Amino acid sequence: MIIGRQPLPNQKGGQLIYADKGFIQPTDQRLLDDANTYFRMPYFQNIDAFHAPKWVEKTVWYQIFPERFANGDSTNDPTGTKPWDPQTHPGRQDFYGGDLQGVIDHLDDLKKLGVNGLYFNPLFKAPSNHKYDTQDYYQIDPHFGDAQLFKKMIVLAHQKGMRVMLDAVFNHIGDQSPMWQDVLKYGQSSRYADWFHVNQFPATYTPTANFEFAKDATYDTFDYTPHMPKLNTANPAVQNYLLEIAKYWVREFDIDAWRLDVANEIDHHFWRRFHNEMLALKDDFYILGEIWHSAQPWLNSDEFTGVMNYDYTGAIISCLINHELSSQGLVNQLSRQLMLYRDQTNAMMFNVLDSHDTARIMTVAHGDAALVRQTLAFTLLQPGCPSIYYGTEYGMTGSSDPDCRKPMNWHPDAKALAMYDFVHDLIKLRQKNWQLIAQGTLSLAALPNDQGIVIKRQLHHKQLTLVATH
Repeated sequence: MIIGRQPLPNQKGGQLIYADKGFIQPTDQRLLDDANTYFRMPYFQNIDAFHAPKWVEKTVWYQIFPERFANGDSTNDPTGTKPWDPQTHPGRQDFYGGDLQGVIDHLDDLKKLGVNGLYFNPLFKAPSNHKYDTQDYYQIDPHFGDAQLFKKMIVLAHQKGMRVMLDAVFNHIGDQSPMWQDVLKYGQSSRYADWFHVNQFPATYTPTANFEFAKDATYDTFDYTPHMPKLNTANPAVQNYLLEIAKYWVREFDIDAWRLDVANEIDHHFWRRFHNEMLALKDDFYILGEIWHSAQPWLNSDEFTGVMNYDYTGAIISCLINHELSSQGLVNQLSRQLMLYRDQTNAMMFNVLDSHDTARIMTVAHGDAALVRQTLAFTLLQPGCPSIYYGTEYGMTGSSDPDCRKPMNWHPDAKALAMYDFVHDLIKLRQKNWQLIAQGTLSLAALPNDQGIVIKRQLHHKQLTLVATH
């Protein structure tokens, strides 16, 4: 089977044939006649197939950072909660009182916007505002609500046609967790000593002016954050502990997906077990890995369904907003990314222009709303499922973390409402044409003289075209 032909450099009309033995000349009759030249699959086992949950193709995600989305119940506010102000510049340890009741109060607003998937940053008990330093995986953080309120939210969301994805932080745990506290108390004698990567006992670090940084911790951490000791997921006891947590939230609360934090720093053996356990509970479960680079090893049908597609959307930003990449350069980079994975896998990728880990797209575009609109339109017509970071529909601004985590703007002005109307209509267009985008052919072409890019989507007799100009 010949899978690809490409023009030879500087030879108009020249061709190479790419097969199992690599590139060969189309005039090499000996290799052309040899059956071993070609890609072959004598028998395909169905268990090896990539199984893509069909509902994901139709999904436009909406990312909610719970502490900053809406304060629906002031009685559970943390001590020192600040006034809700979308124009503020949050500090790393500030609280504004966002909670699950606030999400419930605005489910109809999200339904009206047109999104049908809710991705939540961590909801479990933790001392920080971001909750990536988990203290108890089995408890909804009391400042957000409780299990009963969370179950109510899930039921309401499902009734409105929205799927729910939670954030699984399994690479590390918080330093307030009982396991890590036991290690600090008993050192090498702790029953949990092998749950972590402690290089020298006792486990210590020297505090710095930056709460989230220490350069001399005697144990492995997430990044340089001493409050997030890294878990040893090769330990069967740790694996069993984390897998029971993952199954609990699927069984008891009927969640539809997990987003896996720092997924590329956890061993493949664990993720294969995770994959099998999740699909045994729900055969259409969506498993999303946080991987910022090429992710082929995780996308071979036995680990993740898709990854956060930063490589793909980063190229779009580089070209359309930063002008660091030519139109042809963008076509080349997007084509390369699409060639890395199966078509079914590309339809499962999670396309983000901004998130809790990046500057907001409006700030990246220096406040150019027209440029943001074009970039959003270009992205929502790409393979994969798009994600709208809370407030992007209102053109919220913010530089890198923590500034990108401002309280949600619930009192938009005319400019913000104009952006909302555009995003609403764009999501409507995407939902109307989901099958064309997910299953149709994609054509990308650069306009002459670096003037822009033409996107064409076609399925049967239906076609959709977008021209993005510089």
